[in-house]
Amino acid sequence: MLRGVNVGGHNQIRMDALRALYESLRLDNPQTYVQSGNVVFETEAADLAKLAKKIEDAIERQFAFRPPVILRTASELRDAIARNPFEKRAGIDPAKLLVAFLAADPAPEARDKLLAIACQPDELRFSGRELYIYFPNGMGRPTLKWPQVDKALKLPYTGRNWNSVTRLLEIAQGIGA
Repeated sequence: MLRGVNVGGHNQIRMDALRALYESLRLDNPQTYVQSGNVVFETEAADLAKLAKKIEDAIERQFAFRPPVILRTASELRDAIARNPFEKRAGIDPAKLLVAFLAADPAPEARDKLLAIACQPDELRFSGRELYIYFPNGMGRPTLKWPQVDKALKLPYTGRNWNSVTRLLEIAQGIGA
């Protein structure tokens, strides 16, 4: 998952060009989902941090900007979905749920600082390397301010709505079938 691609007319990448780039890196069966830098692929690479850097370097060479690349295996996506802290709560609209995938585990003080941000009625919950954010009034009118999130976390992340998260897992399972 790439952060900040094709948002507000900035950091433009056509998805066919992105798939071609992944193929050039010898990543198998790359498939994109929507226009925001979601790429599902197969690889034998074991070191995902090294692979993320390799993808970032290639994007920078080809497209002249460097978005953070956040990688998750199909198993990690499945686990992130299973750990949804809002899953069993009545009245939760999945269309108002966002998962922020973090590049690494945040430091305890970063978690505390983020959770201390006054952003009600928006709700934040950590689980592993994911931050789940529920926007009861919709994502278009958040109380939570993204610069505050950036300042508190101090590490790369990218957010995906719940529909995208579940769809990415479906694509990954289809590739692996």
